[in-house]
Amino acid sequence: MTQDNERQASGGAIIAIIDDDDDLRSAMTALLSENGFTPLALPNADAYRQLDPPPKLDLALIDLNLAGESGLDLAMDIRDRLGVPIVMLTGWGTETDRIEGLETGADDYLMKPFNPRELLARLRAVLRRAGWKTPAPDRSGHQLQSFGSMTLDLTRRELLASDGGEIPLTNGEYRLLEYLVRNRDRIIPRVELLKELGSDLSTYVDRTIDVLILRLRRKIEAVPSKPVYLQTRRGQGYIFVTTSRSEP
Repeated sequence: MTQDNERQASGGAIIAIIDDDDDLRSAMTALLSENGFTPLALPNADAYRQLDPPPKLDLALIDLNLAGESGLDLAMDIRDRLGVPIVMLTGWGTETDRIEGLETGADDYLMKPFNPRELLARLRAVLRRAGWKTPAPDRSGHQLQSFGSMTLDLTRRELLASDGGEIPLTNGEYRLLEYLVRNRDRIIPRVELLKELGSDLSTYVDRTIDVLILRLRRKIEAVPSKPVYLQTRRGQGYIFVTTSRSEP
């Protein structure tokens, strides 16, 4: 079996983490290790270039604003020499940064601070598009809630599409969806949802629930403007229904 096939069989995609934030780099290293990846953590471009022999990578996760060298320059170098997928990170989050990152060939772009589940979902999606065959996790014994073609894994806190791929959710989106699914077919007032989400929304007004609902509909509904599952009951709240009734 070749080295590539061995890595494919184990699911341990090798991901370079090139970020000069020591705490964030350590956190991402632990996160990737705990989720079946093989992280290679480096503080800057020089540390990467000094590796001899050059490492065999499957994906590079690069901070756009590296100290000493542009993350874009490093991304283009790695892309040209290795041809691996690139995911860019930035703490600036400007539209120009995003466009520049994608125009240089980056496969995805994530703004700091990011949700760990969203990072994992993005990495898995990029690897799948690149042809990486990750083994499906063993979900035996997990708490699963299905609706339509999707499944909510309450144990791993993941929303899965019909093909088993993860649909990225922020922490607030996941907590809201889990509460709605656990209380399906019951009208839940907005104030109850705010109370359930607690400190996550402590600095927001109750219209924030409406924003999260809108985002969830874009991810779970075939036609977000005509929701089948996540429906509004005007003047009462929201309800997660398990039939194909139309919203009044």
